[in-house]
Amino acid sequence: MAFELPKLGYAYDALEPTIDAKTMEIHYTKHHQGYVDNLNKAVAGTDLENKSIEEVCKTGTDKAAVRNNGGGHYNHSLFWEILTPGGSKDPVGNVKAALENYGGFDKFKEEFSNAAKTRFGSGWAWLCKKDDGSVTVCSTPNQDNPLMPVADCQGTPLLGLDVWEHAYYLNYQNRRPDYVSAFFDIINWDKVEERFNR
Repeated sequence: MAFELPKLGYAYDALEPTIDAKTMEIHYTKHHQGYVDNLNKAVAGTDLENKSIEEVCKTGTDKAAVRNNGGGHYNHSLFWEILTPGGSKDPVGNVKAALENYGGFDKFKEEFSNAAKTRFGSGWAWLCKKDDGSVTVCSTPNQDNPLMPVADCQGTPLLGLDVWEHAYYLNYQNRRPDYVSAFFDIINWDKVEERFNR
């Protein structure tokens, strides 16, 4: 069963002004579609062909094409899911409680923003749930994610921010900190809570 591009729950222009329609369209239809197409080629005829994308990320990272494209597909699918027009401003439920135990929302926001702004080159910033139910903030290079055994930080991603230039350059150019700051205006905390509770 081939991997497929997930459906977006909003129009390309729905996240403006944080993410402009042109960036959204190119990011989704070109970049993410490319990861899906290349992942399907990379797993064709292997034991990964019928695995879930989570299983691919956990077990297929010894092959560069699977690692890069599997990560690209997983990471972007999560990214689209946790965005919403207008945002839901505050964490809720178990995520809210976990962030309070972490040191509070302001500490999380500062550390997450720092992880995103200081990731050298391309990569992602993450909020992850660890096996003990606590949360942590980290970043990974390229299309790696915390499900992968090669990642410096391990856990289940709840929230991810794409800091590849293709995610923001048309609108923000070299102003990554402005993009990172604006990201907090479009987070769907209800979806983050759903991911925490799965």
